[in-house]
Amino acid sequence: MPDVKVTYDKSVNAAYIYFTDPQVSVRSAHTYPCDPIDVDGMINLDFDEQGRLIGIEVLAATSKLPAYVLQAAERLDSEGS
Repeated sequence: MPDVKVTYDKSVNAAYIYFTDPQVSVRSAHTYPCDPIDVDGMINLDFDEQGRLIGIEVLAATSKLPAYVLQAAERLDSEGS
C-alpha cells in the first residue's frame, strides 16, 4: 500500500489526509460534512466526480488524530518551515 500524504497546520489545528497521487491534481466535486455531534468534532470527506473518496479534512486535529500522525505530517504553518 502506498504512503498516504498528510498535511497539518498547527495555527488552525487542521489536518488533511490525501488519498490521491501527489503528482496528479484532483479537485473535490463534493464535500460531505460528517455530523459534528456524531463524531464530536468537524470532519469533512471530499469526493471526486466519480464518487471516490479523495481526502479527509480534520478540524481540531489534535483531539481526533494520533500524535504520531501529526508529527509526521507535512507542516503548513510557520513552525513547519
